[in-house]
Amino acid sequence: MVTTILKDLYQSYVGQPAEGITELPSSGSNRRYFRLTGPQTLIGVSGTAPDENKAFIYMSVHFREKGLPVPQVFIHSADYLFYLQEDLGNTLLFDAIEKGRKSCVFDEEERRLLHKTIRLLPTIQFVGADGFDFSQCYPQAEFNQRSILWDLNYFKYCFLKATGMEFQEDRLEDDFQKMADVLLRSSSATFMYRDFQSRNVMIKDGEPWLIDFQGGRKGPVYYDVASFLWQAKAKYPEELRQELLQEYMDALRQYTPVDERYFMSQLRHFVLFRILQVLGAYGFRGYFEKKPHFIQSVPFAIENLRQLLKEDYPEYPYLSHLLRKLTELKQFSDDIKKRTLEVRIVSFAYKKGIPNDPTGNGGGFVFDCRAINNPGKYERYNHFTGLDEPVIRFLEEDGEITHFLEHVFTIVDASVKRYMDRGFTNLMVCFGCTGGQHRSVYSAQHLAEHLNQKFGVKIHLTHREQNIEQIFESNL
Repeated sequence: MVTTILKDLYQSYVGQPAEGITELPSSGSNRRYFRLTGPQTLIGVSGTAPDENKAFIYMSVHFREKGLPVPQVFIHSADYLFYLQEDLGNTLLFDAIEKGRKSCVFDEEERRLLHKTIRLLPTIQFVGADGFDFSQCYPQAEFNQRSILWDLNYFKYCFLKATGMEFQEDRLEDDFQKMADVLLRSSSATFMYRDFQSRNVMIKDGEPWLIDFQGGRKGPVYYDVASFLWQAKAKYPEELRQELLQEYMDALRQYTPVDERYFMSQLRHFVLFRILQVLGAYGFRGYFEKKPHFIQSVPFAIENLRQLLKEDYPEYPYLSHLLRKLTELKQFSDDIKKRTLEVRIVSFAYKKGIPNDPTGNGGGFVFDCRAINNPGKYERYNHFTGLDEPVIRFLEEDGEITHFLEHVFTIVDASVKRYMDRGFTNLMVCFGCTGGQHRSVYSAQHLAEHLNQKFGVKIHLTHREQNIEQIFESNL
């Protein structure tokens, strides 16, 4: 029946029958999408909520009139359950940046697309709001206390309760109310897309086009920034996220003055709110509707939450306490432990062979310290190691080892950062010298202390020829 109605719409609009109709992969909603081919290729949409479809059609027409890159709607059924729209192709921004998402290293083209997309956001927020009739929005005309509490309770009932956690509902509700108050101090007459993220942006001829904005309403600009930059499975490295945030604020200044300190302060509340809203959606779609795609996204959102809670939210003490407990639940902490990097560092003597890698990964870096001035040439250092003050003083006053380690730190730091971003779990670094006593021991010890302090990763340090082992625990 669905395909018959869409074919009838196609014939009415094009004047000729469709030659073929193919259903496209579904999204998170209950809408179904079809590609109809023939004299024209169009996308047919079947939606179960007429008011939601009306909202989308109104917004599409309005945004097109404002010159915004959105798909044109050509025809709809009398009951608004079906419509035909422009075919933008098959490439979501989410897919166009796949290589970067998987490696956490975004190339020049991926960054270009992300920059173009984030710069487009203030345009739809401000230009899109010009002359916009917010009464056409569905289900709410604006971001208000009711819609905030809906989303927070969505998180509570569809995700938090589903984990089995015990909590005091009255204290949680008190903090929900406080959050609503904080979020609403940022009200503005701009258009809030509400689900602005890389799965709702399509790439056509190298340019971003906007889709799935039917949930939009009047609201503050922060929500969409949080939605885009903290999208769970996009996995933007912090450096790229900050780069895109600066790009957004630069574009925003075309429409309104920006106080960066206040902007950043307010944004972090919207990031927290957005993550809770997303977890509620994942809970409903995953736990209740049994859609595996959403369950698979939960660990990424939990990790975003874990990172966010490193800085306190004194406005919501009970909520913060509860969320920290949530991130420590076994089903979530076990997953992150599987993806937590541990670095094995070994000092050794070359004459006894390069150490084996017990993880089965075939080893990692091996640095040769034998070119550095050797304290072992002098009898007074024979009873000391690279851990003892006389040898440390000799090596540091000579200076060669300091210069050597500067280069080592640069190389290894880059790999540790990449390994952490990509969820790798093991890295091995070995330092060899003639006897495995002075230079290699000093180097291994200093790298272990440096990596643990800078990145917080767990370090297994072994001075093989000295029979010394030490563990630096992770503080992640």
